[in-house]
Amino acid sequence: MNLRTKANVGRFLMLVGLGLLVGMVLQAQDVRYNFMPGTDFAKYHTYKWVPIEGGSHPNQIADAEIKSSVDSQLTAKGLTKTDSDNADLLMGYQVSVDKEKQWNAYSMGGVRFGGMGSATSSTISNGSLVLDMYDPTSKQLVWTGTATKTLNPSSNQEKNQKNLDKAMAKLLKNFPPPPKK
Repeated sequence: MNLRTKANVGRFLMLVGLGLLVGMVLQAQDVRYNFMPGTDFAKYHTYKWVPIEGGSHPNQIADAEIKSSVDSQLTAKGLTKTDSDNADLLMGYQVSVDKEKQWNAYSMGGVRFGGMGSATSSTISNGSLVLDMYDPTSKQLVWTGTATKTLNPSSNQEKNQKNLDKAMAKLLKNFPPPPKK
């Protein structure tokens, strides 16, 4: 390989690495939501947790952490959790974890002096949590939100809970949606 080809390969690998890094940062935390048009969210004051049939759920500890995080966000917004069948909203969630390849490009040397480049791959896990809210009277989905984040769990449980709380605060930031004027 001549010097010019090595430089071009090195540049290419650096650009690929930068592109992947930017893509990872942008996808590191993605939050989306949608709601049923015309819904009067002011009428909802209480909610009850219900399982989503066929939904994937984590272990009991993670389940309690997720519900606690959502509960604190909804409490701050004036909603009250209840176990009553007369709840204004039915709340459920499900989770998924997807694996994907991540490519890391390295370059030694430089464009001017040539150099060598290499790339390695690793597997990363992206976790998604979908939170759904149903009106029990109409039996309709009235609000849904999804939070997706690259998972990098720590052995520090407090740090994990803090990250979960941040994600749920971001997910529920625009709940309830403002009424249309």
